[in-house]
Amino acid sequence: MKNIFLLIIGVIVFYSCDNKQKEMSSINPVNWNKRAVELNSNDSLIYGETYLSIYSQIYSYTEHLTHDLTSTISMRNTSLTDTIYMIRANYYDTHGKLIRTYFKNPIYIAPMETVSIVIDETDKEGGTGANFIFDWAIKPHTTEPIFEGIQLSTAGRISFTTNGIRTK
Repeated sequence: MKNIFLLIIGVIVFYSCDNKQKEMSSINPVNWNKRAVELNSNDSLIYGETYLSIYSQIYSYTEHLTHDLTSTISMRNTSLTDTIYMIRANYYDTHGKLIRTYFKNPIYIAPMETVSIVIDETDKEGGTGANFIFDWAIKPHTTEPIFEGIQLSTAGRISFTTNGIRTK
């Protein structure tokens, strides 16, 4: 009887842990709405675009076996004095298909602030060649934002970084 009771408790604990939905805060629009700004077309802003490669998965042993990764995308304001504006952050998969847009309205990043997007290890949509395109705006004479990707798996003891490249 005691063994049956322990078995039932074990099954309940297993299924209750397994069925929980993970919060994916990076795609929660409430977080981005708190940062929303309205840009004035009369402002003398300089607009730019940056490309960043990201890896949701990497190949392991052969092209038929992949290893899932967690990716942290850092959007960094390197200015000590000026706010920068992110117009768009679009996430594409290996084949160039748009997976998601992270915010609908421009957002701000305060001086010396870093804002991150986290792509969970369980989110495999990007695949082995995922990409981000960031559209941004800065005031004249302000340093450009820096975009970095940190990919890691603590299970596989893998970690590496990628750096954004300005395309416009």
